[in-house]
Amino acid sequence: MSITLAILLAAPAASPSESVTQTAQGQSPAPAADQDPASVPETETGAAWRLGPAQQGGGDIVVTARRRAETVQSVPIAMSVIGGEALAETGAYNVNRLTQLQPTLQFYSTNPRNSAANIRGLGAPFGLTNDGIEQGVGIYVDQVYYSRIASATFDFTDTERIEILRGPQGTLYGKNTTAGAINITTRRPSFDPEARVEVSGGNYEFFQGKFSVSGPIVADVVAARISGSITTRRGTVYNTLQREWQNSQDNVGLRGQMLFRASPDLDVTLFADYNRQNPNCCVQYYARVGTTQRPVSRQFADLSAAFGYAPPSTNAFDRLTDVDTDLRAEQELGGASALANWTLGSGTLTSVTAWRFWHWNPSNDRDFIGLPITPVSANPSQQSQFTQEIRYASDTKGPVDYTVGAFYFYQTIDTQGLQSQGSAASRFLLNPGNPPFGPNGCATPTTAACNPAVLNGLTSRNTIGFKNTSAALFGKLTWQAADRLEIAPGLRVNYDKKEGDYVATVTNGSGSPVLTNDQRGVLAPQSYQPEFDNWNISGDITVSYDFTPDIHYYATYAHSYKSGGINLSGLPLDAANNPILAVQTIDPETVNHFELGLKTQFWDRRATVNLAAFWTEIDDYQATVNNQQVGVLRGYLANAGKVRTRGIEVDSAFRPVSGLNLYINGAYTDAKYVRFVDAPCPPELSGGPAAAPGQRPGPAGVPGAISPPSCDISGQVLPGVSKWAFSYGAEYGIPTSIAGREGQVYIGYDGSYRSRFSSNPSPSAYTWVDGYALSNFRLGFKRDDGLNLFAWLRNAFDDDYYELLATQSGSTGLIVGQPGDPRTWGFTLSAAF
Repeated sequence: MSITLAILLAAPAASPSESVTQTAQGQSPAPAADQDPASVPETETGAAWRLGPAQQGGGDIVVTARRRAETVQSVPIAMSVIGGEALAETGAYNVNRLTQLQPTLQFYSTNPRNSAANIRGLGAPFGLTNDGIEQGVGIYVDQVYYSRIASATFDFTDTERIEILRGPQGTLYGKNTTAGAINITTRRPSFDPEARVEVSGGNYEFFQGKFSVSGPIVADVVAARISGSITTRRGTVYNTLQREWQNSQDNVGLRGQMLFRASPDLDVTLFADYNRQNPNCCVQYYARVGTTQRPVSRQFADLSAAFGYAPPSTNAFDRLTDVDTDLRAEQELGGASALANWTLGSGTLTSVTAWRFWHWNPSNDRDFIGLPITPVSANPSQQSQFTQEIRYASDTKGPVDYTVGAFYFYQTIDTQGLQSQGSAASRFLLNPGNPPFGPNGCATPTTAACNPAVLNGLTSRNTIGFKNTSAALFGKLTWQAADRLEIAPGLRVNYDKKEGDYVATVTNGSGSPVLTNDQRGVLAPQSYQPEFDNWNISGDITVSYDFTPDIHYYATYAHSYKSGGINLSGLPLDAANNPILAVQTIDPETVNHFELGLKTQFWDRRATVNLAAFWTEIDDYQATVNNQQVGVLRGYLANAGKVRTRGIEVDSAFRPVSGLNLYINGAYTDAKYVRFVDAPCPPELSGGPAAAPGQRPGPAGVPGAISPPSCDISGQVLPGVSKWAFSYGAEYGIPTSIAGREGQVYIGYDGSYRSRFSSNPSPSAYTWVDGYALSNFRLGFKRDDGLNLFAWLRNAFDDDYYELLATQSGSTGLIVGQPGDPRTWGFTLSAAF
């Protein structure tokens, strides 16, 4: 089983006079749901989000996780809240960096499109992205659902707080998500003029600038806010062939809001944003080599020797590569939305209308080395989405509170895929013939593998269309069954429809569509039109009990679904190299989730310790698989039987003395395949001749051995999940005066640890990422008037670690990696006026 420590991160603690509203102690009431923070006193909201865990100062953080304003400690959900100033001081300026603060959040990205956010090991299949399925972790910004996980790579701009909700969501708002949600709330327009500015600089030519300006346009009627950010950094990996730094950062974002108070009962906020990212990114490169079941002459060492090739370094932490394709990870994303709140009767009617776009223009080197094997593999894509949500939530606290709503989602994606093989592809991807081999590793010089012309110039051009429609009715009821007892059932009725159109046209090096069987085995023409539609009913029930005003218990059961999907990255081929049309679609995931939680505050509310234990089972788990095609770069989707994740999480924060904040968050997560009998095999069991029916496969990692057609990985771990993960830290501040200015000198430390995890869908001896610990420090002076100057040091001990590992196509045994950032340092100056 598993337990969750559910509190926040420690930034400078508030004094009791700065803490947020003391609703749990019966003092000031919390603001109404979606109430404009500009109308709420500073002691109720502003200090909380600047300071992070206001519990450490004796107060409560007001959140809207259940679409009504409540204190975080009273919400019967495993959740964490991180404030805007805490984000800045810890350097967590995007979702990827949040993983160092929240142990059960995992984020993996080889480029913005191929990104995945998981909570408790669940969310999206590990590997290259397939547009035909849903993400299990929902990303919401100002109540707008972001359908593309690539959106999570943007820099946080003018952020008030981030709420990370763990476990199935969907009976309260938005898109159904089976693993959790990340709710990002930006600062709202203010009727009092204000401005904020933040500038950072550091090594690797790092620069980040942020600003926001807000104030009234028409007194008490119209207010506006505009904010923006820019981030640039030189790359951390040097390309010895192209003589340039790669894996850089180049991000620009702009956001505007306008608040209209049409009447005391009606307000409307208009949002618009635009983000552009154009880094020289993203490269994975040589990490190690393991033996597969290919013949020795077809493994990486011999293949490289045949070309006289050697990577620039066999130590990935020398940060050298020689990929021979220009890299690009250009994306544009943005949109507009309208949020309306209308007090109607005894509740609030909320409407969220939004349109968003995402344009992706990549360039990748998918052989990961300086030989022309697969120099072109790119899927430029244009996405548009429209969402409409309407909710009605009761405002007054009574025996029965409720939220009911409807949600509509429509998305279109157009993709123009391109993959091209180079002059070294034949040797790397095709069988060289039967032994005995000559000195060049070929049975005869005329075999396809020894003829570069067979695959050189082989090109697949893919035209992919996708339409995704989803609609739902949902509701949540909270019944005050007794003085301290609440029972909260929820229900969701959901309809999903997906339609696709996939056409792959393949030509050889002469531009002819007439292909040999060897060529079709690497890139095959395909044309199919998958469709999927399904109704389902989800539900949950939570029972919560308040032992005291500061000790809260809850138990939750949820039965949920993750929509079925369609394969939009090409289909596997049969023995005749024709697409297998039977796997065009995949079934929905069925989720059964159990959770127990305990939220406590004690020691005069200077200590907060939250626990959660969860057990989640998923039938028809959606996984990325392959069928041993040597040229397959993008696996296809299939249902993988059953998985289970269970664990224990703990979030805690302490303020033992004035000025000192401590926190520790921990998670034990046991995530396994319960049943997956026909999984793709790991590299050490791949590459040899396929076993015939009844034939026994050979030993793992032995060249020339017979390979199984699939592997039973039941009982093995899910990829990307560390069994143990922690985040911890402290900050100590001393009131002082510098140059006549009152403020606080502070020193802070933030650390994180992850135990080893598998970086391959099927666990492999070659793709375990070793556990690692990171340490970050900061030292600064914060004035009472809002000026904050601090120096920071991240990955202070320059630890070498991988964010992920992957295999080269073709079972050559090459393992490529993506190292995490080295030691970085710099300074940040921020001010609020």
